[in-house]
Amino acid sequence: MQRVTVTLDDELMAELDRVIAERGYQNRSEAIRDLARLGLKESMIETGKIENCVGILSYTYDHKARDLAKRLTTTFHDHHDLSIASMHIHLDQERCLEVSVLRGKTAAVRHFADHVTSERSVTYGELAIIPSPADGEPGHRHGQGESHDH
Repeated sequence: MQRVTVTLDDELMAELDRVIAERGYQNRSEAIRDLARLGLKESMIETGKIENCVGILSYTYDHKARDLAKRLTTTFHDHHDLSIASMHIHLDQERCLEVSVLRGKTAAVRHFADHVTSERSVTYGELAIIPSPADGEPGHRHGQGESHDH
C-alpha cells in the first residue's frame, strides 16, 4: 500500500463526503480507491488499452415496430461469437427491455452495441464495459484456493 496526500477544495470534499455517506463506504480511502479505479477503467477504455471485455448491453424498443424484432434477432445470430446470454422483459403493451451479456474484443463489442442501439425504434441503449483478461492469460484465484481457468 502507498500513502498519498491529496488536497481538495471544501466543495469537492463535501460532495465526496455526501457520496461516501449515501453509498455506505467505511471510510474516505475506500471511496477514493473506487473512484480512482473507475477513472482508470474509463481512461483505458477511451484509449483502447482494454483489449478484451465483458459488456452488458441494455436497451428498450418498440416490439410493434416493423421487422425490428426480426432484425435484432438476425443481428445477434450474425454476432453469435460475442453474445453469451440475453434476457427479454415486457415493460408494457408496446415496449420491451433486453439485457444482453457480450464478451470479446472491446472494439467488436462496442461496434456491435452501437449497431443494435442505432436501429430505428430502439431507445435508451447503454453499454457497460468490464475489463476481461485476454484469452490464454493465466487463471485466477478465488480467495486462497488454487488458480484455475473458466
